[in-house]
Amino acid sequence: MFHIVFGLPWIVVTLRFIMPLPWAWPLKIVIAGLLLIASQYHLISRISSGSVFSPEFPRALVIGFNVLFGAIVMLAVFQIALDIVSLGVALINRTFPTVSPNVRYAIGIVALGLSGFAVSQAVRLPPLKAIEVAIPNLPSNFEGYRVLQLTDLHISRLFPRSWAEEVVKRSNELQPDLTLVTGDFIDGCLDARREDIAPIAGLKARDGVLAIPGNHEYYFGYAGWMKHDMEMGIRMLLNQHAVIERGGQRIVVAGVTDLAAFGTTFPRPDLDKALNGAPAGAPIILMEHQPRMAKRSAARGVALQLSGHTHGGMVRGLDLLVARANDGYVSGLYQVGEMKLYVNNGTGLWPGFALRLGRPSELTEITLRRAL
Repeated sequence: MFHIVFGLPWIVVTLRFIMPLPWAWPLKIVIAGLLLIASQYHLISRISSGSVFSPEFPRALVIGFNVLFGAIVMLAVFQIALDIVSLGVALINRTFPTVSPNVRYAIGIVALGLSGFAVSQAVRLPPLKAIEVAIPNLPSNFEGYRVLQLTDLHISRLFPRSWAEEVVKRSNELQPDLTLVTGDFIDGCLDARREDIAPIAGLKARDGVLAIPGNHEYYFGYAGWMKHDMEMGIRMLLNQHAVIERGGQRIVVAGVTDLAAFGTTFPRPDLDKALNGAPAGAPIILMEHQPRMAKRSAARGVALQLSGHTHGGMVRGLDLLVARANDGYVSGLYQVGEMKLYVNNGTGLWPGFALRLGRPSELTEITLRRAL
């Protein structure tokens, strides 16, 4: 069903865009065939690589598939819009208008150009995004405390070792007080990604590097990845918390496992367990990969929740659908009861749909301020 759904835009493009063009039939068949292959990028990835989440072929080919797949989706949307306009004209004029081939050429060029640009925005190194978050009762010694959030790196053939090295370099240049990684480190099994993820061991922060798993860790050998991440010097908070102290004052950083644990034998997210034994009165920063349980976190007294998972919705318009699947949270800072929720657009992106339009990736520096 997954692959049939992704084939629907190809059907629209073939029947409503290619077929009406004044081309020779052999050319139409060749173009439609090439686009059919591109539309089944995820099926090809599953057959050749064993997973739709981790295409194990050259980076240039992954980029090419994404450009063509994105162009098919956008062209299908443009063609449907063109047909709706034509239908409106027909209802007014009592005759269906003739659409010039030049109009179709134009929307085809725009779709391909936009897709190429969107992929370029997805695969680039993330720009710095600096925000300030006011927290009630923040201890005075933590005023101006700087937290670097990385999330959804999706280290893979699309985001390889060279990309990870530059992300680590830029992260360390910020000299954060604390670095938090809120899940989805990788796409791929440990043997395939061992070299690509190696630079992450170089992340440095004054108070260390803390992290949690995302849903993708469960797709590629959860236990092995948790062990490997900890061997890289990253403290994984699996329904646990850490206490950060400055001059006798403290804040708590807690982390829970991902909702993908349901249906597996691995520990399910347990906020009560994560906070068990935490010092009373200390503000709590919670790492939870998916944002949709934010109301529960707020009710539990969390001051700030940091999440990812949504990739910001990737494309303006599509973010509305992504928000519906995440209790309305998709990108940026939200007020949830007494709690602040920050949903990060992501450092990287799933290589299965690597397009960004209006929802840029980010290297996120969060400065804590004491709420007045």
